Amino acid sequence: MKTKPWAFAVVLLCTLLTSAGQIFLKSGVNKILTFNIASIITNQHLILGLLFYAVGAVLLIMGLRGGELSVLYPLIATSFIWVSIASPYFFPTDSMNPWKWAGVLLIVGGVASMGVAGRK
Repeated sequence: MKTKPWAFAVVLLCTLLTSAGQIFLKSGVNKILTFNIASIITNQHLILGLLFYAVGAVLLIMGLRGGELSVLYPLIATSFIWVSIASPYFFPTDSMNPWKWAGVLLIVGGVASMGVAGRK
């Protein structure tokens, strides 16, 4: 089965949504002062984070139907890139340093090599 171009787009959208979910989950956890059920259930950021994850999971399932798992699944690693780039904008304590950028480049190289290998 050849991987369809729309499957790449859907899986990539999945990574963006799950990355947003991770940002919202961290933001929600940072807003919890005491761990009790009421503070968790009413926390809008936690709810949004879970919602983004759920939509991302549905999109992943749809995207995987359109191609080979060995080609599409490495794209999930791009969520590390999105979170690494976005988190310093939302959390002042997060930062990117040369080692983290090197990790991002390794992920990009690995995803690209899996994509090239998967087309052969």
